[in-house]
Amino acid sequence: MNSRTLVEVMPEGALEVLSQHEVDRLRSTGEGGYHELLRRCALAVLNSGAATDDTREVLERYRHFEINIVQQDRGVKLALTDAPETAFVDGQMIRGIRELLFAVLRDVIYINNEVTASGQFDLASNYGVTNAVFHILRNAGVLRSGTDPNLVVCWGGHSISREEYEYTKETGYQLGLRKLNVCTGCGAGAMKGPMKGATIGHAKQRIRNGRYIGLTEPGIIAAESPNPIVNELVIMPDMEKRLEAFIRIAHSIVIFPGGVGTAEEILFLLGILLHPDNAGNPLPMVLTGPESSRPYLERIDAFVGATLGPEAQQRYSMIVGDPAAVASWALGNIRQVRDYRHSRSDAYYFNWRLHVDPGFQQPFVATHEAMASLELHRELPPAVLAANLRRAFSGIVSGNIREEGIRAIEEHGPFEIRGDRSVLAELDGLLRAFVAQRRMRLPGRAYVPCYRVVI
Repeated sequence: MNSRTLVEVMPEGALEVLSQHEVDRLRSTGEGGYHELLRRCALAVLNSGAATDDTREVLERYRHFEINIVQQDRGVKLALTDAPETAFVDGQMIRGIRELLFAVLRDVIYINNEVTASGQFDLASNYGVTNAVFHILRNAGVLRSGTDPNLVVCWGGHSISREEYEYTKETGYQLGLRKLNVCTGCGAGAMKGPMKGATIGHAKQRIRNGRYIGLTEPGIIAAESPNPIVNELVIMPDMEKRLEAFIRIAHSIVIFPGGVGTAEEILFLLGILLHPDNAGNPLPMVLTGPESSRPYLERIDAFVGATLGPEAQQRYSMIVGDPAAVASWALGNIRQVRDYRHSRSDAYYFNWRLHVDPGFQQPFVATHEAMASLELHRELPPAVLAANLRRAFSGIVSGNIREEGIRAIEEHGPFEIRGDRSVLAELDGLLRAFVAQRRMRLPGRAYVPCYRVVI
């Protein structure tokens, strides 16, 4: 494709018709418009498979990319200018990418029109946020009744070693052989490997409708473009609703090695599981990786024990170097989840009973003031400390890969993290281990910390 190439794309099975109001908002670059949001999310999908986690690098490389809505008698289509060449084969857009492109359009319209602007959801209340998460997932077609629990959420980093990646792929293969579906954060590394492996397991079992669900959000999608295996993409409004979506639809959770983003996910889940209201609600969780990742896994376990205590450690299992055992563990625990929900007439497809405190639901905006004000103290209840530690890791993720976070660091220097000396010492030790293991950015780049732990 040549520079300044214009390509028009027809819808792939959804949103053939838009209202004039929706078109106006999608075109608008002013206040109340969401053209730039559509542009960035669409670019991430079209840039699937890119080997970069630098949001600004992606946006600069494709600074001339543009997307417009074309109205016609037969409905709508998208006009793309200077789209990434990798999205096309012989001048035709790859079908999977076209499907994800219209998933972006679907979610941008629904979230902004029906969730944010309509006023029908009380986003300041626990129930209102959970209800919004439910409706976004339902609108995307993720929630399906009439099927047994079979969805494994896999978390882990995009910047992992080849050995770790192969391990995630083998684990996904074992999950697929057991007829389990996979949901990840939709990016590369430990998000792609389980999906890729599951496709082979499903093929051997002659499963032709395998589900490879990718959940993302606008702040990170450019840095973690959806991998080519994703066949159900959902863009949640923010990180907190994305994380809640994971745990509401999961029947078990497998956690592979990663960096600060994975630590954020672990603390989010543990903080929720530690709430007394969730004591009897099974949401199985396992940490796993190849034998070479044992030091990483043990370091995470030690950090949890030192900050949140033994009760938190009891909420997960650890399996090292045995993908088949991980898959068998997942299948066995899913059966327990099924029995629990069946006995209470609960939905299999959405965990309504799980209690999530507002501290885990309300978006955390990583500013220098907000990071310095985090309460990281021993006297806090473990669930509250987990919520605040989760925010600290979220802020570091923002400083690493989100455009607004990177800009804030450039203008004002590193975020400062303060609190009890003992808590900070554990946090600093874990972060130093991540840096030493090159888990902060893609290999080949020297990492410059966006934070400073003030001990």
